[in-house]
Amino acid sequence: MIQQPLPSLNAWADAFCDAEIPVLATTVADVVQLLAIEEARGTMDAHTLAEAIAPDPLMVLRVLTHVSRYCTQLSVEPPETLVGAIVMQGIGPFFAAHAGLRDVETHLSDEVGALDGLHRVMTRARRAAHFAMGFALKRQDQDAVVIQEAALLHDFAEMLLWCHAPALALDIAQRLQADHTLRSVEAQRKVLGVQLGDLAQELMHRWQLPDLLIRCTDDRKAQDPKVRTTMLGVRIARHTQHGWDVPHALAALPDDAADVGKLLTISPDAALRLIQGMDQ
Repeated sequence: MIQQPLPSLNAWADAFCDAEIPVLATTVADVVQLLAIEEARGTMDAHTLAEAIAPDPLMVLRVLTHVSRYCTQLSVEPPETLVGAIVMQGIGPFFAAHAGLRDVETHLSDEVGALDGLHRVMTRARRAAHFAMGFALKRQDQDAVVIQEAALLHDFAEMLLWCHAPALALDIAQRLQADHTLRSVEAQRKVLGVQLGDLAQELMHRWQLPDLLIRCTDDRKAQDPKVRTTMLGVRIARHTQHGWDVPHALAALPDDAADVGKLLTISPDAALRLIQGMDQ
């Protein structure tokens, strides 16, 4: 475990680039069960596998990084979606590559509060993906699935921080809880010396993930409608993670609804009804 902040963005990227990515215990159990079906019947397919592991952002990240490295060796472009990545790899090689998965519950068993912190980020990521997919479908965006995965993975660096530097992740969380005016990026800089968004971009480039996925998670390209769709899903999930009626959500939602309205060319009131309806 990393106990102290590292000296630079490159140092953080070096530490996380080849670090093991643990996954949820439920994912481990699902993969074992699906392997048994494949061994007994030989009927497993990429869509079934993707559907089973899609709720686990860490497993999605693990699969995409593994396949992207494989594609780099072959000098071919990596697939942009989880299903495409599994197809590229093949069913047998998928199970071989992800045999003996380590679960985060065991990995973080001695770190007080870390598992709860990680679960909160993962829950937020799933909601972000749900919102982003809804907005992308309203826009009839042909890359809706990539946008959904981009929103799911947008905060993966924070997830890795909980996995490999839980004391520092907890410090950031406590600072944000103590001061609701403190922005996340400011807390990250104070504790880590870097912003997690910058770390995520550096890692995705090192892993040579698909260009569209990298672009959709880059908040600096906010004028791009695909990036904007991803960002709004992430923003709304973050603002409403503690409920719709808490002061933070009530203060942020008017601006969120206005921005969604601009993206979808509907009124802010209609956008707010759409957003809230998505979360029913």
